[in-house]
Amino acid sequence: MEWLKTFILLVIFAAWGCTSTTTSNRLPLPVATAGAEVKSTYRIQPGDLLDVKFFYNPELNEQVVVRSDGKISLQLINEVIAVGLTPTELTQSLTAAYTKEILEPKVTVIVRTPVADKVYVDGEVNRAGMVTINGTITAVQSIAQAGGMKESANPKTVMVIRRDSRNEISTISLNIEEIRRNGEGDVLLQPNDIVYVPRSSISDINTWIDLYIRKNVPLPIGLGYSIR
Repeated sequence: MEWLKTFILLVIFAAWGCTSTTTSNRLPLPVATAGAEVKSTYRIQPGDLLDVKFFYNPELNEQVVVRSDGKISLQLINEVIAVGLTPTELTQSLTAAYTKEILEPKVTVIVRTPVADKVYVDGEVNRAGMVTINGTITAVQSIAQAGGMKESANPKTVMVIRRDSRNEISTISLNIEEIRRNGEGDVLLQPNDIVYVPRSSISDINTWIDLYIRKNVPLPIGLGYSIR
């Protein structure tokens, strides 16, 4: 069975080569203590429900949904771009627009129902799909909410995939085993992050052996050799 050992070693080296390329894209992400910073930089998305309130002109108060074109419509002023702005930036934009219509406008914008407060967990987890963010959530917590990892998972190269405000994608590789062992190194997730848990090379080899060896060529128990 030397041919089998040789084949398995080639599979292991190929898998190692694939996983090692992801580490070159590692970027520093905020640790779990930076929750306030993540929340403060939330950028408005299409479908968000906004409360626009006027302290001195309550008759202008409105609750609006950000349209798919990224704009909102309000009384007295033209359409205003909202997508991509923080609530503070939109407040400043509205204040400038209403200065031409009313005396000393005092405006505030509240994101009542943010549609973007979710992340996605995929790969070797028991319940892949969307996970809602209630407050803050870390990569490890999102995996737990997705039912935990399967036995076939590789916890040493879990990937966080993130698209920033400039539509650029960055990734980071997490070693979940080390995070759980040392209690540090976890990262806070941002809305629309993707947490991907890959398969382990060992599980791929076991699947190959199960499909192409054990089911097709029965191996007698106690034959006297092992696969390392």
